[in-house]
Amino acid sequence: MDAEKLKRLEKVTGYHFQNMSLLNQALSHSSYANEHRAEHLHDNERLEFLGDAVLELVSSEFLYLEYPRMPEGDMTKLRASIVCEPTLALCAREFGLPEYLQLGKGEELTGGRRRNSIVSDALEALIGAIYLDGGFGSARAFIRRFILTDIEHKKLFYDSKTILQEIVQRDFKDEEVAYELIGEEGPDHDKHFTVALRIGEKTEGVGSGSTKKAAEQEAAYRALLSLRKRGITIT
Repeated sequence: MDAEKLKRLEKVTGYHFQNMSLLNQALSHSSYANEHRAEHLHDNERLEFLGDAVLELVSSEFLYLEYPRMPEGDMTKLRASIVCEPTLALCAREFGLPEYLQLGKGEELTGGRRRNSIVSDALEALIGAIYLDGGFGSARAFIRRFILTDIEHKKLFYDSKTILQEIVQRDFKDEEVAYELIGEEGPDHDKHFTVALRIGEKTEGVGSGSTKKAAEQEAAYRALLSLRKRGITIT
């Protein structure tokens, strides 16, 4: 990847690599590495494996320290909501990571840059690269800055559809929740869906994902954030 583009990502993340090849590898999807075998480029799958472990440890430590009275079972559930694929993809998009991914031509054409699995894996690979380059402290600082933020919002994501339904029954007694498929693209084996969530006649959230269920979940999450901004109590 162009050195200037890598420097822009370093500026966004606030972490500067000693070994730029690690950053380049973290951004390289297997489809891209396969198309550039002559360059002996490695994909990001091994870094993603490492980053996943680092993320679990850091998030566990964070919850243990920040929520001293929270039972183990609740910590496990909250950690799952923080490190699940859709949440990580949301975190990655907030600082523009998809823009920097290196994808093969086919993956690019079929919307891989929007796919939660690819984006979340790249984020974990980036964590793994930072860990190898700068140690545990650097990886922890990155995770705390870009992932372990807005925990009260993120924990809504895990049960967003259930929480939303309960709120509608409590505060919108004469209205119903409806999920409408408003967009569908890609070949049968690699679809991308967009769903609008309506409470009554009003659209409250729009979500996208590689399955209708994932798109509905994101739409429900967006709706919860919208309702919270309007002063509606979200429990």
